[in-house]
Amino acid sequence: MATLIAPPNHSPQEDAESLNKAFQGWGTDERSVIAILGHRNVHQRQQIRRAYEEIFHEDLVKRLESEIRGDFEKAVYRWILEPADRDAVLANVAIRNGMNYHIIVEISCVLSPEELLAVRRAYLNRYKRSLEEDVAAHTSGHLRQLLLGLVTAYRYIGDEINAKLAQSEAEILHEAVKEKKGSQEEAIRVLSTRSKTQLIATFNRYREIHGTSITKKLLDEASDEFQKALYTAIRCINDHVKYYEKVVRNAIKKVGTDEDALTRVVVSRAEKDLKVISEVYYKRNSVLLEHAVAKETSGDYKHFLLTLLGKQE
Repeated sequence: MATLIAPPNHSPQEDAESLNKAFQGWGTDERSVIAILGHRNVHQRQQIRRAYEEIFHEDLVKRLESEIRGDFEKAVYRWILEPADRDAVLANVAIRNGMNYHIIVEISCVLSPEELLAVRRAYLNRYKRSLEEDVAAHTSGHLRQLLLGLVTAYRYIGDEINAKLAQSEAEILHEAVKEKKGSQEEAIRVLSTRSKTQLIATFNRYREIHGTSITKKLLDEASDEFQKALYTAIRCINDHVKYYEKVVRNAIKKVGTDEDALTRVVVSRAEKDLKVISEVYYKRNSVLLEHAVAKETSGDYKHFLLTLLGKQE
């Protein structure tokens, strides 16, 4: 349920030449940049990058960085990267900006095992250090254990469920997560090793036993970084669409829109499930996501996001 509408037949060479033309003169033709890149899927964008370098002997990404500015530049830059490389950049920025652990958790818990492995490879290639090395260097204690468990996980992706295991591990999570008196290491083990299908069964069993969701009242003013990371992990595993809807809602509701969070969701989900996220947003807020985005953003940045939302040329 992607929102991106890409033409089946396109010429990478023609697109590269059109982009170069948009860069000529006194000012960049941003609308042309949006019209081309905003309507090309990931494979087409990589073809354009290669064609541009072959024809003009320069890196399209670097040229774009020199031609456009601000939130628009950041969004286009992240859009033109391959998904694994984009997530590697997001993870590195999160670590450098004071360890925004929720982005690390998000990447680790939403992606498939192969996608997460690709992010770890991309991170190593780009930064000459492993993702887990940088995570470990900037964290400690239970938070470090949880994040390392999540970023190095390679989960089973089948549909098999062990009901007895769901029962026993629902109680392990209750003791550790809600009562805060059980073994945190056991909670980390469960969340970082079980398949998503098994974990969802455990979360459902928790609701049946305790009459409330595991995340209900999990956070309070006394919650530490580890508990916040647990909360994010559970939400991402249980229903990543609802998680992303809340990220977008909070980004838009904030006094002064959180453009980084908004860009991250729109850019990373446009080719996956942004349409579903938009539908959940409408049901939750009675406002179309594109209308909310149009109201809270402006200029070329607004036009680019709306294009990725499938609402503007």
